[in-house]
Amino acid sequence: MKKVEVADENINFITGVWSEKVLVITKDYEIKGNVFMPKTGRKDRVLSDILNGAKRFVAIKNCEVIHREFPNRKAETHEFLQLNLNSIIILRPIKE
Repeated sequence: MKKVEVADENINFITGVWSEKVLVITKDYEIKGNVFMPKTGRKDRVLSDILNGAKRFVAIKNCEVIHREFPNRKAETHEFLQLNLNSIIILRPIKE
């Protein structure tokens, strides 16, 4: 069996899915979490694929939600959040 070297630790070859850590800004919230996509196609296209795809919602896992109007309010954490694409102002990758 041939060993394959992988430079991107975010790819899971067992499930065929990889994740991207993102910051999403909406009118009311800033959300940091992971979006997941199938590993088919080009990885550098994932965020535009999410925004331009047929689905109208994006799933975000392991996320932190901050209310923009009340930034001193304690951040909420959620294992899963589904966000309507129409509410997104900015969606960009982030590095931890």
